[in-house]
Amino acid sequence: FCAIPKMRGKHASKPIEAIIKEAEQLVADGAREIIIVAQDTTYYGMDLYGEPRLAELLRKLEEVQGIDWLRLMYFYPMYITDELADVIAGSKRIVPYIDMPLQHINDTMLRRMARRVTRSETENLIGKLRTRIPNLTMRTTFITGFPGETDEQFQEMAGFVREQKFERMGVFTYSYEPGTPAINLDDHLPEEVKEARRDELMQVQQEISFAWNEAQVGKTLDVILDQPVEGENNVFVGRSQADAPDVDGLVFVTGDRFKLKSGQIVPTQIVASQEYDLVGVAAARPR
Repeated sequence: FCAIPKMRGKHASKPIEAIIKEAEQLVADGAREIIIVAQDTTYYGMDLYGEPRLAELLRKLEEVQGIDWLRLMYFYPMYITDELADVIAGSKRIVPYIDMPLQHINDTMLRRMARRVTRSETENLIGKLRTRIPNLTMRTTFITGFPGETDEQFQEMAGFVREQKFERMGVFTYSYEPGTPAINLDDHLPEEVKEARRDELMQVQQEISFAWNEAQVGKTLDVILDQPVEGENNVFVGRSQADAPDVDGLVFVTGDRFKLKSGQIVPTQIVASQEYDLVGVAAARPR
């Protein structure tokens, strides 16, 4: 894992040279997947260099020998450029996975949340990313029950989720946090309303996620093995390029012809889906 700025407070980007050194140390310690995550990853470098430098950082990370997968988390829409999309699309190490927390899609709610983007701009960006980056997996998160959210605005968000069919999605209820601007807003909603909307939105996403998983059956996917399944012989739990640790699904891999071990990347034929997870058999020699 490679954290760029700290997650709270003012942006404080690490210099590119420091991140490269950290990545080299992680590889020397056996890491094969490095996750780039920050308070706002696309903003990286603004405080140090006066302009976003994520594309440059990614190019330099690609030169670090031993990195197999680079995964990108917390991509806010404001600073996603054509150059950045092209770097991701043309990379052999950056997995086609972007975590872009949208929080809401209704324009009124986006303004109340101080999100400097509109629904139209968001839709255009998603379309561009999906066009430019082949086989892109998109993860996003939404918040239900933000102060002032009407049922109509919530239903707009649910409709947007149905339309976009995000491969990965999480939903949180708005929580009252002292010191944040939102506590001064009017029309705070009851907890039961926030939770009911969260559950409804997750039900919408569940159907999308299950259908996407079923569509993977029969495909061969690269899977990184995280750990053995306790009590099973030569069965491991891992993740595909579409799965970030802790927040996405899992792939259960049986060795059969090959002896497996943690840390390997294994071409895996997917034979079944189990709700949010997949089941597969090692189809070629691990590397």
